[in-house]
Amino acid sequence: MPPLEGGSRIGMDVSDAALVRHFPQLEAALSHTLDRRRMLKLLGLALASGGVAGCDPGTPDRGFVSAVRAAQGVVPGLPNIYATAHMRDGYAEGILVTHQMGRPIKIEGNPDHPSSLGATDVTAQALVYDFYDPDRATGPLHRGMPTSWPDLAAAMQAMRATATAPHPDGTQAGEGLRILTGTITSPTLGRAIEQVLATFPGAIWHQWDAIGRESVTQGLDLAYGPSIAIVAHPGQADVLLALDSDLLDSAPGHLAYARAFAARRNPARGTMNRLYAVEPTPSLTGVAADHRFIATPAMMNEVIGRLSAQLLQNEAPSGGPDWLTPVVADLRAHHGRAFVHLGPDYPAEAQAAVQAMNEALGGRGAVFDIVESPCYPPAPPTGTLAALMDDMERGAVRALLILDVNPVCQSPRFAAALKHVPNSIALSDRPHETALAAQWHVPLAHAMEEWGDARGHDGTVALIQPQAVPLYGGMNALSALHACLGQPSRPAMDMLRDAWRDRLPTPRDWHDALAAGVIAGTVSRRVDAPLRQAAMRVASPASFPRAANEAVLLLRPDPYLWDGRGANNPWLQELPRPLSKVVWDNPLLVPPDMAQAMNLRNGDRVILTRGTTRAQLPIWIQPGQATGCVVGLLGWGRRHAGETGNGVGTDLYPLRDMTGPVQIEALRTPATPIACTEHHATAVGTAPSDVARHGTLAQFRDRPDFLGGGATPHDALYHRDPGAPVAWGMSIDLNACIGCNACVSACQVENNIPVVGRDEVLRQREMHWLRIDRLYEGTEHAPDTFFQPMLCMHCEQAPCETVCPVGATTHDSEGLNVMVYNRCIGTKFCSNNCPYKVRRFNYFAFAEHESRPPISRNPDVSVRARGVMEKCTFCVQRIAQARIVADRDGMGEQVVTACQAACPAQAISFGNINDPAAEVTRRKASPLTYAALPEQGTHPRVTYEARILNRNPAIPS
Repeated sequence: MPPLEGGSRIGMDVSDAALVRHFPQLEAALSHTLDRRRMLKLLGLALASGGVAGCDPGTPDRGFVSAVRAAQGVVPGLPNIYATAHMRDGYAEGILVTHQMGRPIKIEGNPDHPSSLGATDVTAQALVYDFYDPDRATGPLHRGMPTSWPDLAAAMQAMRATATAPHPDGTQAGEGLRILTGTITSPTLGRAIEQVLATFPGAIWHQWDAIGRESVTQGLDLAYGPSIAIVAHPGQADVLLALDSDLLDSAPGHLAYARAFAARRNPARGTMNRLYAVEPTPSLTGVAADHRFIATPAMMNEVIGRLSAQLLQNEAPSGGPDWLTPVVADLRAHHGRAFVHLGPDYPAEAQAAVQAMNEALGGRGAVFDIVESPCYPPAPPTGTLAALMDDMERGAVRALLILDVNPVCQSPRFAAALKHVPNSIALSDRPHETALAAQWHVPLAHAMEEWGDARGHDGTVALIQPQAVPLYGGMNALSALHACLGQPSRPAMDMLRDAWRDRLPTPRDWHDALAAGVIAGTVSRRVDAPLRQAAMRVASPASFPRAANEAVLLLRPDPYLWDGRGANNPWLQELPRPLSKVVWDNPLLVPPDMAQAMNLRNGDRVILTRGTTRAQLPIWIQPGQATGCVVGLLGWGRRHAGETGNGVGTDLYPLRDMTGPVQIEALRTPATPIACTEHHATAVGTAPSDVARHGTLAQFRDRPDFLGGGATPHDALYHRDPGAPVAWGMSIDLNACIGCNACVSACQVENNIPVVGRDEVLRQREMHWLRIDRLYEGTEHAPDTFFQPMLCMHCEQAPCETVCPVGATTHDSEGLNVMVYNRCIGTKFCSNNCPYKVRRFNYFAFAEHESRPPISRNPDVSVRARGVMEKCTFCVQRIAQARIVADRDGMGEQVVTACQAACPAQAISFGNINDPAAEVTRRKASPLTYAALPEQGTHPRVTYEARILNRNPAIPS
């Protein structure tokens, strides 16, 4: 059929771009010549899309009440809070979801859950954006094209018939059926998968962790046997040795571990522990350490081998770094109160050796426990991802069910192997790479839209309850598995109640468990598994030979995008990385000496080669990184993440499938501008020791107040008496702060702070009201690193107030420096006069360009227009709410700011400094308390407790 006259091509106008955003597979179609046949296809697609939108896979038939008639206990304008759980690598972290008239708007930690203890991390705070993300799946797909739910049901029935049919060769039913999942800790979901396996005896369940924690499990298998887990108690340890450890930032239970560790860091409130860190690249655990030792990846095996020789074989110290002998002596001197932790990037033999060391140090029952694994099933599944890909490539897999993982993005080999599978179904909440590569894609309901359960790091079961009817449709994971069995659809809540009927027999028991968010008495049972002799054999120093000293590439998950699942979340994209402060990109992190040798500067582009795979990306110089070690962050360069995340950064997953040395070649091309917030709002002309004060424990014992001073107003030209019974103030303990940025993320969600995008960050226009300054002291090759949260100081004599020509920034009777947005005319005089540089100017109407819907914002906080100055308000909306409650109930105002609530280490205290019993008042009375930049005479209401390092006198500085 000839083309239309002129053979015109479709231009990508606004409507086309929106269509491509929701259906990425149409991008190629929209770029072709438009003929009559293609026009009819597109018209048919439009009709089919309307039909799909009208289909409903089955919404809950009870439990949700129309807002036309308010439900009991719901008061318009007042928040309601419901308990559920956030999943991180399969493990549950208890959270509380704040609703305004049925709209989830804020996440807090659940104090009743042992894995969160009331705190949250960055990814939990970002759940609100993920929930409202318009790029989530809106209907099923077949070969990347929209289809209907009846067609999907027919396909699942055909797959089930194929799997149950007996084979001519006599193999059992289900031969060739495979299930691929991530780490599963949900008892109910695990039992549902086992029902599928029982129905199809020939089927195989494969579990896969994209981050690669399998070596930890395999190491415990070597040390104790299968189905064993370790629960650490860092608060009970006097000495800790962290070997390239993720104990405080991402390990299962890291929120609880950070809380316990930080509780022993302030000498003004008790005895202080000591932390050693050995690592090739800086980490949050390393920054928190009293002694941080830089070891190349080639040296790490040697360190583990020499540790095992001295701690397990009692060999005399010989060779190795000079700090190793005093560290071993310190560990031995604290027998029963010492703990060694190894990160997940080391083989099973090293994991087993470290556990043997912990046993030799006598820490079981005190600093760590051996418990039953919270993962499901009790015995490891019979299949690994490598075995699955082998079977796929040889055609042994006839049907594959992929449950909420994205292996096509994270393993190029899997993408090629999937083409050999005739029947594949992927369940996910968005049409990502695996969903579009599979034969069928089933929209999976968001975690805040479904019922379920999951275990925390210590085995405690959290109940997951929906916070809203699915916004874009979607199927519950339990319902999807029952559909595979051909069973009639049952509400997921009924299946969950049946699973826990023995423990929660009455409606009151069920109600109380939902309200608490946890099922009491479900902590994993301690086991008395003895250390196996196999662990002692693999712990021989000969098992850890030193590798060749050559350039080594370490591929680590991005701290916020993680394995790539957060790539479409602009809150995570624009949150500065804790150490590099880079946003919207993943440059290759190189050590300073390598940059000098190759004459590289930040932003210069290089070609990274490993085996037959190459990647081109810019570099970023990372002080404190080991010589010959380069670090690439995974989770970037996504192709089908969504409108925000597509094409951002460089995909380094192909390099993970390759082995061998790494070659780096500099490109003499123009440098790539890297968006970094490091120098955007820094107090100029001050040394790190002036703003982030620090000293040693020996100095503190000699004179406790050697770092204090400047916290109390004095030598003032005038004294302002607020004249109110309440005086708000804040104290921040630099000993506890680990720089995780949970407070920054919580502030953004609470106060409707918009993202501005990469280009605006390059112009120094990011909008965060709270920042975590990262300060270096010493040489760039081995610096001491310090974190300091910096926010509006709410100065009693604020220099911003006296220069505002329209009185937009002023003081209230309770000591708050408040902003009157309607008065502000954007002169920026206040920002210029602020010595702390904590004000942000809203250059554009950034909030209007956010892709999230307005209903996702906090209605208690105004959405600022362009041309006004913004800053921290001490969460004045929470103060106002607390005042209403206090007036109603006749009690004191109890206020917890968003940053304070999120902090896992409890570094932030806020309250009425006129109340002598308040926690903030006690903290401000510490001899370590000081005010930042006291010479400015601002008398801020925010003060800090100086950081104290518990140095080992046997180790030279």
